[in-house]
Amino acid sequence: MSFPEFLQALGIDIPTPAYLAGLLLFGLVGIAAWRHGRKTKRSSAKWLGLALMLYPYATPQTWLLYAVGTALCAWLFFAWNAPGNG
Repeated sequence: MSFPEFLQALGIDIPTPAYLAGLLLFGLVGIAAWRHGRKTKRSSAKWLGLALMLYPYATPQTWLLYAVGTALCAWLFFAWNAPGNG
């Protein structure tokens, strides 16, 4: 029995490389947004950054990870570029 088969027998699923890439991508964007929001006192950027860092732990499917991550990044983009946002 190989190690991946052993983990699956224990009920532990190994994430795909695409899932791990999305986790890393959205986590890094979240860290950048959180730091920027904290530095500039923009609460929307700070909370969206926190959401980008934490939501992958609640999304089991890869397609859902990318769908939610893209939506949060779009929301962050518009919140970041909104005039007079504070």
